[in-house]
Amino acid sequence: MTDISWLAVPDEQSAPEGVRKLWQKSEANLGFVPNVFRAQALNGEQFLAWWAYFNLLVNKDGHLSPADREMLAVVVSGVNRCVYCEVSHGAALRSYVNDPLRADTIAVNWRHARLGAREATMCAYAEKLTLRPAEMTQEDLGPLREVGLDDHAILELVQVVGMFNLTNRVSSALGFKPNAEYHSQSR
Repeated sequence: MTDISWLAVPDEQSAPEGVRKLWQKSEANLGFVPNVFRAQALNGEQFLAWWAYFNLLVNKDGHLSPADREMLAVVVSGVNRCVYCEVSHGAALRSYVNDPLRADTIAVNWRHARLGAREATMCAYAEKLTLRPAEMTQEDLGPLREVGLDDHAILELVQVVGMFNLTNRVSSALGFKPNAEYHSQSR
């Protein structure tokens, strides 16, 4: 056990080259290496494959805004009570909405955040999909369409929710600890 994971965490010498390059890029861009990058590096190829999809889905231009994606991340992570993702993506949401109180309220209970119809509908859908996936029906898409989401945006929303359900489970099951830097970002 380490202080960031309940499993062994590779160091610079034992991490695969591709992982080390990502760590260096993170250090240069963020000023630190996210603990999730270190903790998942134990299985380097799987981590890099996860990162490639996560990065494409969450960090690249898509059909949802970055703020929308981070809002979905914190709603799903809050429902799942995933400390790592709630803290790290809460920091990202604060940076996108430029309102720490609003972002923190979304993270704790989105219903109290005075969201617009579009945001509230997306959060309700994400919450249902996270808690009761077997109950999803075609009718659940209607409210999303009514607030202006097209099929591309709906698919991306579902993929983001799915990604965070996966990542929340990995992070929680292995005790990933968020970096201290996240707690003070964008406050």
